[in-house]
Amino acid sequence: MSPTLTITGDAAADELLSSDPLALLIGMLLDQQIAMETAFTGPAKIRDRVGGLDAAQLAHYDPEELVAVFKQTPSVHRFPGSMAGRVQALAAALEQDWDGDAAALWTRGEPDGAEILKRLKALPGFGEQKAKIFLALLGKQYGVDAAGWREASAPYGEEGSTRSVADIHDRESLLKVREFKKAAKAAAKAKG
Repeated sequence: MSPTLTITGDAAADELLSSDPLALLIGMLLDQQIAMETAFTGPAKIRDRVGGLDAAQLAHYDPEELVAVFKQTPSVHRFPGSMAGRVQALAAALEQDWDGDAAALWTRGEPDGAEILKRLKALPGFGEQKAKIFLALLGKQYGVDAAGWREASAPYGEEGSTRSVADIHDRESLLKVREFKKAAKAAAKAKG
């Protein structure tokens, strides 16, 4: 049974995120410099426009046509060219290293939290912070119960936190995450 994620406020997009690990991974990749809800609706837009969501299909999609898919209104991302390229690079890495199976990142060989984090950080577009947030999302909402996932995803894995998309389960929690991010940004700016 797949989890029920409520990140976007769009039932169809949330259902795709809940049932398709590749969609969730792409949503996380797209989550930069745009609203979280917009980022995580991206996989549904891509699927609807290309006729499916498959790592091999995306890896071999004509790059210019994929950029055109990202530019269609409403756009997938505010930076369609660079983000289409990142999605394509992610899909190629999944096809090459994980047989196109995004879930294999956290299921193949029964990895612990530290190993999942290492695997995520090896993906194009996933730095330390994005990988930790995604690991926390897997542990908090996707049913991944790998040993040490909270420690590996710290501080995002903390129980009861409102730091990231990993903590969004309804409209109220989305607002709390936004407040946290706004306060963190203001504190960083004040430090100079």
